[in-house]
Amino acid sequence: MLTAIGRAFRTQDLRRKLLFTLLILAIYRLGVFIPAPGVSYENVQQCLNMNVTQGGAYQFVNLFSGGALLQVSIFALGIMPYITASIIVQLLRVIIPRFQELHEEGQTGQAKLTQWTRYLTIALGILNATTLITTARTGALFNHQCPLPVIPNDDIVTILLMIITLTAGTALMMWMGELITERGVGNGMSLLIFISIASGFPAAMDAIIKAKGWGVFTLVLVIGLAIVVGVVFVEQSQRRIPVQYAKRMIGRRSYGGTTTYIPLKVNMAGVIPVIFASSMLYLPSLLAQFNTPTGPGETPPGWVQWINTYLVRGDHPVYMAVYFLLIIFFTYFYVTITFNPDEVADNMTKYGGFIPGVRAGRPTAQYLSHVISRITLPGALYLGLIAAVPLVALVWVGANQNFPFGGTSILIMVGVGLETVKQIDAQLQQRHYEGLLR
Repeated sequence: MLTAIGRAFRTQDLRRKLLFTLLILAIYRLGVFIPAPGVSYENVQQCLNMNVTQGGAYQFVNLFSGGALLQVSIFALGIMPYITASIIVQLLRVIIPRFQELHEEGQTGQAKLTQWTRYLTIALGILNATTLITTARTGALFNHQCPLPVIPNDDIVTILLMIITLTAGTALMMWMGELITERGVGNGMSLLIFISIASGFPAAMDAIIKAKGWGVFTLVLVIGLAIVVGVVFVEQSQRRIPVQYAKRMIGRRSYGGTTTYIPLKVNMAGVIPVIFASSMLYLPSLLAQFNTPTGPGETPPGWVQWINTYLVRGDHPVYMAVYFLLIIFFTYFYVTITFNPDEVADNMTKYGGFIPGVRAGRPTAQYLSHVISRITLPGALYLGLIAAVPLVALVWVGANQNFPFGGTSILIMVGVGLETVKQIDAQLQQRHYEGLLR
């Protein structure tokens, strides 16, 4: 392994890309600890040291920002506005025909869609920055358990400056991610999320040691290793649909006559259903938070009490069941809108391809739909079980919902790690007979 890494750094072009990627990631991690203007750094640190409990959504966004959210730094919003904008633009392809046309135009259309994604990212950044500042001013960011003011001077000039700074931080992160994609190694946005999640592992493992001791810590490592192996196995699993192309004579040359396959992954939706389910579960708690009375002696309405009892605590069976069912629903929903069997069947017919034993055209689309529906079920159950690991750990270990070996964190880290290793391996094989891993 060390020999392979040394071979990668001895290749001049690859070494330059690796060092550039590491430099951008280091700059990003530095920005996580720079407080936004108007924020009292001392008060924020004291609030963090109080170990106040957080809502699931705050923990979720804080996970993607590498701890920058609760520190209210210049990168507090993280890359979440860009992720949300990318998902929205992708979903709009189903609703707006123009977006679908741009998607089919190739590189030119993709560039326009990317530009729309950037504009939407800035708009969502402004909205998220306003929400974050509001929660910081009212004390909801630390669940009203920290008496110290996060923003001591909350005049209009300071608030506007904070909104501009937080939005600019999101735009800067988006630019750095695109720089890594163009000049570095791997997907820039994915690597920023990867380093954000990885930065929280030492603190999470240390919290387990302090809470339960070395015995539970060792058991957690063993279980974590087993989860990683299982995630790698499922993420690499695919159903290969054989496709044959008829031989055609064009002039004096013969084309076609080859056999290939369509790779259908077991987990075609990736981590998107987990993000959707977490966001949907956050909405009831957000509504309940805005309808909770603040005066002395006032009692919240019955529906607010029900939400606070069943849909806020991650260790409640109702919360776990609803979370699991939402993940299954959104897995089917996302696969349905991203994989179009009719389009695949039409492209196969256009280029003279067919699935052995299946007629071209409508029967091919029906066959692909049948296969997709069958492999999506184990993929959905797999996502639901992996996402439930932190909730079970919340009961068993007493950890928070950012339990390191499970849920969104492990799915993203394993997926990004596999993709980055593949890219480095491909670039090494272009220059050497051996890749990164033998």
